Amino acid sequence: MSSTDNRPVAVVTGASRGLGRGIAIALGEAGGMGIVAICDHLDDSQTEALFKRVDAEQGRLDLLVNNAFAMPDWAVPDGNFWERPLSLWRDMIDVGLRSSYAASHFAAPIMVRQHSGLIANTSGPGGKIYRHSLPYGVGKAGQDKLAHDMAHELRPFDVAAISLWPGLIGTERTLAGIAAGGVVGDNAGNLPHIETPFFIGRILAAVHAAGDAMTLSGGTFYSTELADRYGVTDADGRRPTSRRPLFGAPLYQPLSGEVVQGTA
Repeated sequence: MSSTDNRPVAVVTGASRGLGRGIAIALGEAGGMGIVAICDHLDDSQTEALFKRVDAEQGRLDLLVNNAFAMPDWAVPDGNFWERPLSLWRDMIDVGLRSSYAASHFAAPIMVRQHSGLIANTSGPGGKIYRHSLPYGVGKAGQDKLAHDMAHELRPFDVAAISLWPGLIGTERTLAGIAAGGVVGDNAGNLPHIETPFFIGRILAAVHAAGDAMTLSGGTFYSTELADRYGVTDADGRRPTSRRPLFGAPLYQPLSGEVVQGTA
């Protein structure tokens, strides 16, 4: 999103495809103009240059969505860590968790200076239960803890940080996997749990518009439950079902002490 006509400015990492692309499109539809920026998040100098460009061209930053992540198709089925290549750690921790930390590191000074902003990490229940692989779970646990601890340090500057647990994202790859029988079992989710790639973006646009992100700061949230709170429906008109009955409550609650729990 651009700052033209005082519209908010957002950066979405990992937006070339899948969930990130959907988030960027949804935020743009809420009132913005997309600007493509190529950035290798394994290279800190490129990440730093991106945020310097945002600051120079836009003069502010209202929302950072940390979504950069790499997950090869073969990494989805559960499997033993010693039977997988070490590159899986790089894909999920270096490309995923570390890039979220680096992007936040360069984004935070802009938000602190303006005394406003929201950092949102896309995560999942893999930080609480076993899913897919050891690096996958470590990465998701780290995303939630990263948001929680950033919230503590950003709180005096009225900058919020949250982590989001989407449902099963209906990307082309996921839908193909379901059709082929490669995504099975209750833990994988079922049709009521499927979200379009645009759902998270629609929710974040609503959070920004409401202006109450500080009441959420530090918490980890099911996307569906935030959607209930802000009256958001998915791009297809549905409101997907929360996976809380499958995975239970997230580990981190908002620093404000407010509890967000949907009824779905």
